[in-house]
Amino acid sequence: MTTAETGAPRLEDSSETLALRIPPAPAPRGAQDPSETLALRIPPAPAPRGAQDPSETLALRIPPPPAPRSAQDPSETLALRVADLAAIPVQRPPQEAGESAEAAEAAEAAEAAEAAEAADTGQAGEGPADGSAAPRPKAGRDRYLDLLRALALVRVVIYHNFGWTWLPLLFPSMGVMFALAGSLMARSLSRPALGVIRGRLRRLLPPMWMFGAVTLTAMVLDGWGPDAEGHPGWWWGKLAFWILPLSTPPYADSLHGFGGHLPSSWAEQVVVPLWYLRAYLWYVLLSPLMLKAVRRLPWVTLLVPLALSAVLNSGLVDQSGRLMETATDFTTFGACWILGMAHHEGLLSRIPQYVVPSVAPLVLALGFWWLQQSPMDDPRVGPDLEAVPLAQAIWSFGCVMLLLHLSPSWQEWPRPLERFSGLVSLLNSRAVSVYLWHCVALVLTEPLIEPLWNNEFCYTHLRWLLSSQWFPLLVAVPLILAGLLLFGWVEDVAARRSPRLLPYPRRARGRRRG
Repeated sequence: MTTAETGAPRLEDSSETLALRIPPAPAPRGAQDPSETLALRIPPAPAPRGAQDPSETLALRIPPPPAPRSAQDPSETLALRVADLAAIPVQRPPQEAGESAEAAEAAEAAEAAEAAEAADTGQAGEGPADGSAAPRPKAGRDRYLDLLRALALVRVVIYHNFGWTWLPLLFPSMGVMFALAGSLMARSLSRPALGVIRGRLRRLLPPMWMFGAVTLTAMVLDGWGPDAEGHPGWWWGKLAFWILPLSTPPYADSLHGFGGHLPSSWAEQVVVPLWYLRAYLWYVLLSPLMLKAVRRLPWVTLLVPLALSAVLNSGLVDQSGRLMETATDFTTFGACWILGMAHHEGLLSRIPQYVVPSVAPLVLALGFWWLQQSPMDDPRVGPDLEAVPLAQAIWSFGCVMLLLHLSPSWQEWPRPLERFSGLVSLLNSRAVSVYLWHCVALVLTEPLIEPLWNNEFCYTHLRWLLSSQWFPLLVAVPLILAGLLLFGWVEDVAARRSPRLLPYPRRARGRRRG
């Protein structure tokens, strides 16, 4: 009688026996019991010294169908004894295979950080990282941060079109964008810093090189060259900043405007966004040091950029020159970048909930007061926050504190905002391209609108539209979209993704767009 039939455990060895009883085809009348037993014996893991025999026997009996009359028991017993197939590899859990729990956790954190890096510069990607003091990252994109970045880009375009000085007070876009970038950078720094910096440069520089290739070619065709500044050697040397923008890349102050079709200052207008790339580059290079400082002395590190901005803008320091230009931008938004890092490290969540809503209004009041005390460039327009670096630093810091304090961390869009999810995703996927090319689109609206004034029908019936400030924006939006189609794919190549002309997400039928 087999083990499967008795059901009794075998105690004489440490092997485990698995017996499966499988009914055969009906045997002819008078046939003997045709059952055969095949035993496969697999040795168990070594037991500790002094331990009892840990083997167990699992017997599964499957009744056969009714056999013909006078037939013997037709069942066949297949017993697989595990030691006879020792050559068959058995996959074990990571800990049994010799992989430590710490190594598995580190691999998981690196994978999450890589997913986050794929979302930077507009791909947010969206999720947090590492650090001894930081909580474990959440999977997926944070739609709240995506929404903030999209709003910041839209606000920048509107501000450059209308010039409304109250817009930076309503929503300080640049402070928000630097804070979000700082948070993502802190997440990615769970991996080796050198690799993270190299990845950030790989995502930032190719879109800028494409922008520089087009802009430099246009400036040269419009009359700019080595003799424009009187120092050909310096002209060629400064072109290196178009490759690595450690300082502001050179551009022409005044050009011919392609026969008067463009304003003579068109080059100065289209290169406005380059200061952001320059500041971003310095923040990325210094982020490993800043993150260490945040973890050791968080509050002191937060206040250092504000203190440096106060010193630079006190009137005691000469702010002329490339070095001071870079230092001014760095100190103006350094507190926002570090605040984004602190938010990722969980600093804001560790303080009482009432602290930020109580302190932030005082910070905003200080920034607004400093703005009112500063001289105005144009009294008819009023004080411009972006023309007063210290006021902008304080005001942006207070606003970012409130926005990060809210931080609802949406994994899916709330129902009222779901209709905008496609546009928000597109803006995040093409954030660098939108920021670089929107000024070009705004400059090109002038030669497109000017001929309409000479059209008799448009002059007679559409004068109200031609004179409206909204009309250039309406013309610029299709031009921005054209710029994304022509040059946005560079962001995909820089991020090592498959190039797409227009990464607008499509929602599956009957399913919400995430």
